[in-house]
Parts: sequence; C-alpha cells; structure tokens
Amino acid sequence: MKRICVIGGSRYFGRVLVQRLQATGHRVTVINRGSTRPPAGVEHLVVDRDDEAALVAALGSRSFDVVVDQVCYTPVQAAIAARAFNGRTRCYVMTSTIEVYDPATAALPAVPPGTPVPEETVDPATWLVRTDLPWHDAAYLQAHYAEGKRQAEAVFTQHHGFAFTAVRSAHVLGGGAAEFTGRLQHYTERITRGAEITVHAEALPTVFVHYEELAELLEWAATRTDATGPVNACSDGLLDVQGLGTVIAAQTGRKAVFRRVAAGEPASPFSFDRHYAMSNARARELGFTFSHITDWLPGTVAEALAVIASPTS
Repeated sequence: MKRICVIGGSRYFGRVLVQRLQATGHRVTVINRGSTRPPAGVEHLVVDRDDEAALVAALGSRSFDVVVDQVCYTPVQAAIAARAFNGRTRCYVMTSTIEVYDPATAALPAVPPGTPVPEETVDPATWLVRTDLPWHDAAYLQAHYAEGKRQAEAVFTQHHGFAFTAVRSAHVLGGGAAEFTGRLQHYTERITRGAEITVHAEALPTVFVHYEELAELLEWAATRTDATGPVNACSDGLLDVQGLGTVIAAQTGRKAVFRRVAAGEPASPFSFDRHYAMSNARARELGFTFSHITDWLPGTVAEALAVIASPTS
C-alpha cells in the first residue's frame, strides 16, 4: 500500500485513476480547487496549485510515496510543484501529451513518416526552460500548449529531487459524455447529420488511447514500475481521420462526407498533415500490455452516438 497524491483527478481518466488507486488499497489524497469532490474515503485538499504558499500550507507535514500530476501545463507550475514536493515524495508522475512530438511546434529531429516516434525524440533533460514567458496568459498558453508540456517535463527532469516519469498520452477517447473535449462528438454529430468533414489532402494516421487504459497505465507508472523518464501511452494500431469516419459511418448507416482543404487551411481535429504517431515499445518492454484500437473503438463510438440520442444525459 502506498500513500499517493493526485493533483487534479476530478474528471475523466483522472477520476478513474483515483478510483483504481483507492480500489487497490492505496491511501489517496486529491488536490484540486474544490469544484469536484473526490470519492468517499479519499482525502481532499482544496487549494490552487498555482499559489505556492497556499499549496505548501495545505500540504502541512504530509509526505507521499508518489505524486501523480494530472494538470501541469507550464514550467512555472512545474517549478512550484518541484519546490513544494521536494522532500515530500520519492516519485513524481506527470501526465504529458503526444503533442510534445508535433514538429509544427518545435525544431525536433526528423522522424520518417510511418516510423513510430520514440521517447528520445524529445529529451527533457536537455530542453531549455523559459519561466519568464507569459505562461499565465490563457491565450498564450493555448497557443503554446505543446511547448508548455515540454518545458514542464524539463523542470521535473532537471530538478533531481525525486524520481520522475512523464506519461505522454495519445489522443484520449471513450466515456461518452465524460469525454469533455468534444472531438469524437464532432465526428459523430457531423456524420449523423450528413455534414461534411474537413480533412487534409493527404491526412496522416495518428494514435489513440482509451481513457480507462490511460488510467491503468498511470496507476502502473505510479505503483508497479520503477522506470523513470518519458513513457509513451497509446493503444496498438494506427488510424487516420478517414478510417475513424468509416468506423462511425458503419454504426450510423450514413456515409462519411469528406472535403479536402487547401494547404494551410484548418482541418477537423484528428486530421494531420504531419507525422508524429508515437511508439509504445518502451512501455511494452517495461511490462505494460496495451489493447488494440479495434478492441474498443466501436464501443466508444456507440457511447458517443448514445449521447447524441439522449442529449440531456
């Protein structure tokens, strides 16, 4: 049994993670700003993680075996957490993202199209950290989401006060109405209505992960492996936007209508004109077993379609 702190953990795969940790006997503390209470029996600290003095005061004399940070988006947030949890934990796990590999957002080593992108493509040990940038500005952060995550990983990696793991998540699907990004809903609604979907002329495939599988991998990273460094998290199998449309169309009885956009024109959420589909080989070598996207995607689409059928659910 471990003492585990989860920062965030109030919705989607973060909430599933908290439930899994509690069900397997770990003592769990959740830190958030109080908008959502954790499950009964989970300690709840209501504090803004961006307020360092308040965070330290809320932690009091507590220490943890592991901290799992679900909501770290900037190097400033990472620096605050690194100082606040220094000496309070042996291990820190941060939920990161496939977007750190997006070649449109940084000068990264070239990876041939079709080659799964390995973790070493982005090395947080050598990544430059700029805490002086306007990370507090919502518009700036939205425009620099990938760089914020890269620099946050770099802060923790270069801190050396505890072991650190960055779980780089693929695009997360599943859960019906719980899937708050609305990206899958975009496709199910448009195909159901017969509306066109904008795609790149040569849309490239990407990787996905089911939200429950991501929660399982985060639990594994926190409790069942001593591995550190970046770990990619994605189900087996590549899928492009037209393949996704085909799966949805098969369940709606409608044909997916695609419109190709000109170079530089925005396309729908899972259409990509650049390659950065991840490899999950490292996690597999460390002992984690992934599902194949075909194991769960049809059920995930069915959940999304059920939301359309019952919009008040």
